[in-house]
Amino acid sequence: MFSSFKYILLFSLLTMMILTNCKDQTDKDEHRRVFNYNEMAGISSLDPAMASNLEIIWPINLLFNGLVQMDDSLHVMPCIAKRWSISHDGLTYTFTLRNDVYFHDNACFKNEKGRKITAHDFVFSFNRLYDTQVSSALTLLDNIDKSEKTHYKGFSALNDTTFTMQLKAPFSPFLSILTMKYFSVIPFEAIELYGRDFRKNPVGTGPFVFKMWEEGTKLVMLKNNHYFEFEGTKRLPYLDAVTVSFVKDRETAFMELLNGKYDMLSGADAFNINEVLDKNGHLKSIYAAKFNLQKQAFLKTDYLGILIDENMPIVQSSPLKLKAIRKAINYGFDRVKLIKYFRNNIGFPAIAGFIPVQLPSYNQNIVKGYEYSPEKVRQLLAEAGFPEGKGLPEITLHTTENFLEQTEFIQSQLAENNIKINISVDKASVLKQAVSNCEYNFYKKSWVGDYPDEENFMGLFYSKNFAPLGFNFTHFKNQEFDRLFELAIKEQAGETKNALYQKMDQLLMEEAPIVPLYYDQSIRLVHKNISGFTPNPMNLLNLKSVQKN
Repeated sequence: MFSSFKYILLFSLLTMMILTNCKDQTDKDEHRRVFNYNEMAGISSLDPAMASNLEIIWPINLLFNGLVQMDDSLHVMPCIAKRWSISHDGLTYTFTLRNDVYFHDNACFKNEKGRKITAHDFVFSFNRLYDTQVSSALTLLDNIDKSEKTHYKGFSALNDTTFTMQLKAPFSPFLSILTMKYFSVIPFEAIELYGRDFRKNPVGTGPFVFKMWEEGTKLVMLKNNHYFEFEGTKRLPYLDAVTVSFVKDRETAFMELLNGKYDMLSGADAFNINEVLDKNGHLKSIYAAKFNLQKQAFLKTDYLGILIDENMPIVQSSPLKLKAIRKAINYGFDRVKLIKYFRNNIGFPAIAGFIPVQLPSYNQNIVKGYEYSPEKVRQLLAEAGFPEGKGLPEITLHTTENFLEQTEFIQSQLAENNIKINISVDKASVLKQAVSNCEYNFYKKSWVGDYPDEENFMGLFYSKNFAPLGFNFTHFKNQEFDRLFELAIKEQAGETKNALYQKMDQLLMEEAPIVPLYYDQSIRLVHKNISGFTPNPMNLLNLKSVQKN
């Protein structure tokens, strides 16, 4: 009996020890502030030189810094550069750097201890962007002057804390371009050690430090305890770590959000908006108690593009070569209903041109686009020689599966107004290549601003940017538009610059090489225990000031 009692006592003690250890470990895990999110599209690289899409830009923004950065109101702010100046002729940019910024500790450095960054690191980092084997930023360097005039050096380090850049001509969007993650600073030692494998061994200066990346499974970044930015007297970041998962199925990812594995899901494609939102774009009550809904207008315009180059046979044989037909299509469907019933009021009807709402020149009182008007459709069809649509050939619209419901709605409304549209559904990669090669006459597309300047949107219609070498996919060519564009990119004064872009946008509406659909919004579902997490018009993931309670 004594023996049995001894075993029972021993078992009880062991059980208590196990439970205590488990509780201690649970408390420890709960105390660690880890932000978890899912990236359905996957990540192909962690090299800033390849930061060409949001899924790559998000983690790179956590790992790296540049000279300047963008705040939530699209203002260019200091980062590693604490101040800068622009010469009177607009050609020389001089940046004065902080002297307290260090690269992350890494095996590429002596004693694996990260060293202080200097202006020479920016010279190295920016020159590396000319290597097309590792960089997708080459076109952004077109304005850099590497001629005999600058001794073939567009970038110079005058000393450890003074960095200069030389331009060929004044270019007002230049500072905004430098906020892009391509222009992050990297150490030459890491490239010497890792070579092309730098894509999976990133070394930066950012608020988080790379820990591990099992491609397609998990990415882990840890807090940089020596990060140089503060919020008041508190050193950033507040989080201890960030983890990224790569679940491709949105239903599975949504269940993980409900279960608390993820702190946030981002994007209308990341969950079933009809399940989560009502038709007015609000969270349904079942989810409102658990999540905050973040909606933010961001720099993206969805549109139908029209190839109008009459030197091309597919244009010569198409009724879309007629401006009246292009304008009739613009008037022939209801953008308000499109947004409400097919996007649950995510976004804004594009009734004021191509430039989206977050840019300073946007003004629907000045730039007049298109609203639904069957009467104007009838007038324009008659003007084009097709009264009541009689004799008007069927027009093929190319789209992808993701936008099929939207284009079917447009097709239905246009049919009611005697314009017949045939829909061709392509794979996204096929559509992208065909549009770039000017093989399609009429197509669904969107344009996301890489940097917050109207030039990024109006450049799509500048005649020197004709596809396939450039991104003027419509082959729009207008002498007055080009003249205004060339004035605007040199203009620094805000009001004058805005007026130039408004004139350009209105000219686009009058010539109608496009059918603007909506100005998009980013959308995020965020757990209520997350604070300090703010949306922004660039849809950039910024976790420096985020806290998890």
